[in-house]
Amino acid sequence: MTRTRPFAPFEWMIAWRYLRARRAEGGVSVMTWISFIGITLAVFALIATLAVRSGFRAEFVDTILGANAHLTVYAGQQVDAEGRMQRTIPDYTAMAERIAAVPGVTRAAPLIRGQVMASGEGRNTGVEVFGITHDDLRTIPRIMDPEEAWGDIDRFPEGIAIGSGVARELGVGVGDRIRLISPDGVQTAFGTSPRINAYTVVYVFTAGRWDIDRTRAYLPFAQAQEYFNREGVADELEVMVATPDRVEAMIGPVLRAAGEPVLVWTWRDSAGSFLRALEVEDNVMFVILSILVLIAAMNIVSGLIMLVKNKGRDIGILRTMGLTEGSVLRVFFICGASVGVLGTVAGVILGCLFAIYIDQVFAVVDAVSGGGVWDPSIRGIYALPAELRAWDVARAVALSLGLSFVVTYFPARRAARMNPVEALRYE
Repeated sequence: MTRTRPFAPFEWMIAWRYLRARRAEGGVSVMTWISFIGITLAVFALIATLAVRSGFRAEFVDTILGANAHLTVYAGQQVDAEGRMQRTIPDYTAMAERIAAVPGVTRAAPLIRGQVMASGEGRNTGVEVFGITHDDLRTIPRIMDPEEAWGDIDRFPEGIAIGSGVARELGVGVGDRIRLISPDGVQTAFGTSPRINAYTVVYVFTAGRWDIDRTRAYLPFAQAQEYFNREGVADELEVMVATPDRVEAMIGPVLRAAGEPVLVWTWRDSAGSFLRALEVEDNVMFVILSILVLIAAMNIVSGLIMLVKNKGRDIGILRTMGLTEGSVLRVFFICGASVGVLGTVAGVILGCLFAIYIDQVFAVVDAVSGGGVWDPSIRGIYALPAELRAWDVARAVALSLGLSFVVTYFPARRAARMNPVEALRYE
């Protein structure tokens, strides 16, 4: 008996006839369609979920790195001339120059930082004020190049820059004046009186992160020193590095360059727990959706078992005609694997289209539900992002095809080992 080469054309022909056979002819086209739809939806859900999770993490990290320091340098506790504990940096210019000279550091800027109440148009809200120089403000990506902006950042030395959330809460815009009220004001014989200063809004920005836009305001460095009683000192140094993902490696060089006892706080220290929670959630979601893919693949087994049972007579005839066990196995393997491959391809197409057109899809969902589906005050960012990564698509494809091929092998092997005499005994 001559051996045919694996996956010969006639094996594909037989498998195709079995796949497209109507139920009246002993086929299982309904089960085939159910298996196909199940694989498609499972792969689509897996890719869509991975894309949304990747996009959410990327957007979250980008908003952190684009509007906040990668490393923040604080001074250790010091005792001033009046015996009070202070944590300010008196030689901030020299320290910033030394840290900026460290390889891998792109910028080191002194900051004044304080929390005050802002008042405008009869409304009040709490804000966090950052005192920074004009040149340093222009190097903050999410402030210099925000999602939306009003006014002129070049006029920053003339007034104050506020987030769009602050402007909305106060009902003010560019050209309006707001008052900053600080309880730690001027020392008088009767105690400390609140300090109230008015500033003109020259720039309104939307950094893309709700808590930043809702609470942040920037003042020129010299004016912030005067307002917060920080003449000649800075509260902290804002340090930016070239590789934020490897920020831990910069802690040692920055500490040595500071030249005196300081404390260093990285962006991972402030957001690390949330990012770790996202990573755990990503892994759990992948496992759960992998189980959905497995359940969908089990439909292929059900359909293939029914096909083998209905085609028992055909198997017996083909075996008596000289078809080998390997050929029979490959015929039914092609039947099951084809459903898995076609379902995977369809799922990849749907998942990629969902990730690419997620804004339009989400707009339809928001309109149908009456709006308010995405609350930025809870989720931090303003829209549902999606980032399609080749690695995520490859993982989904490998999982789907791997499970489809594995579960298909066993019923195909059962068909190949069927005894032709038993298959034709009652025919």
